[in-house]
Amino acid sequence: MPHVFEPAATGRSKCRGCGLALKKDEVRFGERLANPFADGEMTRWFHPACAAYKRPDSMLEALEAAPPDLADRAELERIASAGIAHERRSRIDGAERSPSSQARCRQCREPIGKGEWRVRLVFHEEGTFSPGGFIHLACREPYFEAGDVADAVLHFSASLQEAEREALERALSTS
Repeated sequence: MPHVFEPAATGRSKCRGCGLALKKDEVRFGERLANPFADGEMTRWFHPACAAYKRPDSMLEALEAAPPDLADRAELERIASAGIAHERRSRIDGAERSPSSQARCRQCREPIGKGEWRVRLVFHEEGTFSPGGFIHLACREPYFEAGDVADAVLHFSASLQEAEREALERALSTS
């Protein structure tokens, strides 16, 4: 079965990309995968934008068969195309301030100091997202081999308080 766009039947499912609830009647993206535990398939639900960032290949495949009146179609295609062009971009899982100085940057291998901004990384393995470490905010361009990844970092940093989000936006624009 192909991937699907459909309204959420209830408000009980959560997005696999950001972990937030998919509201009832909100359009969601269903990625169909082989079920590793039984015969048949399973569906993993995402907000469309989260799927475009985290599962760009599946999103582009689904957009080919999607209805022409799909909301934000051009934006979803732009995000997914950037993810295909720079495959490490799909590893972005938001940003946070480091609670200690124990973590090391996956790019430069230097410690990430306490209170410094760091980008969380995840890897997609066997149908799930697994934590994959961190990088310095300043190491984002060489690590992702892409110009600007601020949109993805901000998208997955929705849980930040307003003041912290503004500080992150300033840090992204200056570093």
